[in-house]
Amino acid sequence: MERPTWAPQGIDLSVPSVSRIYDYYLGGSHNFEVDREAGRRAMEAFPGLPKIMQANRAFMRRAVRHAVGEGVTQFLDIGSGIPTFGNVHEIAQAADPRSHVVYVDHDPVAVAHGRAVLEGDPRSAVLPADLRKPHDILTSDEVGRLLDLDRPVALLLVAVLHFVEDQDDPWAAVAELRDALAPGSLLVLTHATTETGPIKPEEGQGVSGVYRNVGSPLLMRSRPEVARFFDGFEMVEPGLVAMPDWRPDPVESADGADDDPAMYVGFAGVGRKP
Repeated sequence: MERPTWAPQGIDLSVPSVSRIYDYYLGGSHNFEVDREAGRRAMEAFPGLPKIMQANRAFMRRAVRHAVGEGVTQFLDIGSGIPTFGNVHEIAQAADPRSHVVYVDHDPVAVAHGRAVLEGDPRSAVLPADLRKPHDILTSDEVGRLLDLDRPVALLLVAVLHFVEDQDDPWAAVAELRDALAPGSLLVLTHATTETGPIKPEEGQGVSGVYRNVGSPLLMRSRPEVARFFDGFEMVEPGLVAMPDWRPDPVESADGADDDPAMYVGFAGVGRKP
């Protein structure tokens, strides 16, 4: 297989990547055939997956605009994936040009492409790191240079926690990040589940099985399990809901963008640190 110029040396092009599969669902171009094949297998289990990813991105954009509206102009996006059109720095800086963004991902393709996209942007950076090691993120040069942790930060954990197994205690990782943030900080979160929308438990198991086979277990957690991530935060209205139900955009609704039932699969919520 010929290596594209955007693919960093040292990565195995025969191994699927969660962030590249996500890019495929969104119609991006930074994925390989092995990623597309994994995505197609997952879509055989539940065809609505691309619609879920679109709803996920739409929620993220609304939450970022909400954060800026609340005066929060610092963003820490962990598990950010491959930057595509309408990503956090574009939305935030369009709302307030002073916004600073640090993207975090452990996929070398996501990191390399992110750095290329952000070249020349002094207010944004990409950090190669893992959610399971919060200390490494919080003490990184990128966070130290771009984010003032004495002021409110919007912590984005969008479509990432469901890839962290219980044995790695993602709740403890979120708590460590929370404790490092100033009052007024926000937690922006989405998580896979079979408790919302039209997905059946067996379909969820089928999707999880595909991801497990590519080395990235996907956990469909319950409402109480997802709500635990917001311990120490005050939920912002309307609480923990299906993604299109979190402060829907009247324009999106008028366009019928959220009419597909599959878009209601998955929890979304925003919490504020008192």
